[in-house]
Amino acid sequence: MKNGAVIPDDFLLYSEKARILYHQYAKDLPIIDYHNHLPPQEIAEAKNFRSITEIWLKGDHYKWRAMRTLGVNERFITGDASDEEKFMAWAKCVPATVRNPLFHWSHMELKNPFGINSYLNENSAKEIYVHTNQLLAQKDFSTQGLLKKFNVAMVGTTDDPTDSLEYHKAIIDQGFEIKVKPSFRPDKSLMIGDVKTYRAYIQKLSVASGVEIIDLESLLGALRNRIEFFEAHGASISDHGLNTIPSKVTLTDAQKSEFEKVLSGDADSFSDPDAFAGYVLTEICKIYHEKGWVQQFHLGAIRNNNHGMMRKLGPDTGYDSIGDFSQATSLSNFLGNLSLDDQLAKTIIYNLNPADNDVFATMIGNFADGKIKGKVQFGSGWWFLDQKDGMEKQLNSLSNMGVLSTFVGMLTDSRSFLSYPRHEYFRRILCNLLGNEMENGQVPDDEKWIGKIVQDISYNNAKEYFGL
Repeated sequence: MKNGAVIPDDFLLYSEKARILYHQYAKDLPIIDYHNHLPPQEIAEAKNFRSITEIWLKGDHYKWRAMRTLGVNERFITGDASDEEKFMAWAKCVPATVRNPLFHWSHMELKNPFGINSYLNENSAKEIYVHTNQLLAQKDFSTQGLLKKFNVAMVGTTDDPTDSLEYHKAIIDQGFEIKVKPSFRPDKSLMIGDVKTYRAYIQKLSVASGVEIIDLESLLGALRNRIEFFEAHGASISDHGLNTIPSKVTLTDAQKSEFEKVLSGDADSFSDPDAFAGYVLTEICKIYHEKGWVQQFHLGAIRNNNHGMMRKLGPDTGYDSIGDFSQATSLSNFLGNLSLDDQLAKTIIYNLNPADNDVFATMIGNFADGKIKGKVQFGSGWWFLDQKDGMEKQLNSLSNMGVLSTFVGMLTDSRSFLSYPRHEYFRRILCNLLGNEMENGQVPDDEKWIGKIVQDISYNNAKEYFGL
C-alpha cells in the first residue's frame, strides 16, 4: 500500500490496463444512484449530522451484525449509549472485520469525503471522531453538500404510495441542482396475509388518494391515482421488495367477492394471498408500462429471522439473510403474462441468492423486444452481494449469458449519505475485471473501445435507460 495508505490510488486495480480504465474513464463520471433509501426530508432540510455516529452507524445493519458477532452489547448498537460510546465500540471492532467488505467500505468512506486514509481502530478512534465531527458541522458536509462532493447527478428515493412527497416538492422549489426523484414502492398494498394490518393500510391509502376503496376496482383506482401523483412529482421508477414474484396472476370472481368482505370486515382472512398479490401487481405493472416507467424487483431475502429481537427492536434491524426460494417459474410466468399484450415495462430484477445468478442472467434475455436496448436488466449485486466476490459473480453471469455492455450498473440501496464510495468500489472492480482480460487477451487490447464500455456501464447506460 503506497505510503502506508489504507486505500491507495490503485486499490483493487491489479494491472496497468485496469488502472488506465479506472483513472481515465471511470473515476470522474457522475453518479446516477437510481435506487436508495435516503430520507428526502434530510435532503430538503440540508441537514448537518450531529456526529459521525448519526450519519454512519445509525441504521447500518451491516455494522450492527458485525458488532453483535463480536460480542458487543446491544446498548452500544441500538441502545442508549452516547454517540461517542457507540463510535468507540465500532472502532474497536473494525480490525476484526478483515476480509469482510465492511473493512474496505469503512475505510473508503473515511477517505472520501473526510480525507482520512489511516486505519480506524481503538487507538485512532478518538482523533477520527473529533475530526469527522468538526467537518460534519460545516455547510459543505450537509446532506446536500455531501451529494455534491460525491458528484451525484440523480438520487432515487424509495417512497410509499401514501407519502405526501412534500419534501421532494421542497427540493424542487429550492432549485437544488441534483435530481431527487421519488420511487413508487407499493408492497403494503399487496400483502393481504395479515388482514388487520392490511385494512389499516388500505384506509391510509384511501385517505391519501381520495378514493373510497371498497373492491378491487377502487383499489386499483387508488393506486393509479397515487402513481399519477408520483409522476407529477418527477417519479418514473417503481420498486418492489418480495421474497419471490407471486406464482399466480389471476383471481376468480369468488376471490374478488372475498376481497370485498375483507375490506368490509366480514372476513378475517383471504384464502389465497399469493394470487391476490399477483393480480394486483400485474395490474399496476401494466400502468407502469403505460407510463413508460422502469419497474424494479428485489427478490430473495428472508427477513426478521430472530423472533426474539423482532419483538424487542422491530423489523429492519439486522436479522435478515439470503433465502433459498424457488424463483424461475414464477418469474417466467409473471413476465411472460405481461408480454402477452406487450405490457411489460422496462424491468430490473435483483437476485440475492448467488446460486440463482444464472437463472436471472438467462431470464432477462427471454424478454428483449428488439426495441429498447437492455430492456430487462439483471440488476447489480445488492445487500449481501454488493461486495467484490458478489459483484464479480453477477458481472460474470451477465457476461456469459447476456450482454454486459448494456448493463445499467451500480446503485447504493443504502440509508446512509456516506455510502457513495460503493459506486467507486464497483467501478474499480469492473475496471479490474476488464483490464486484466485486456492484458491476457480475452478482450480487445483497445483502450478507447473498452473504456467506452466502462463509461457506459458506470454512467451512460443508466442515463439513457432512466431518461435523464
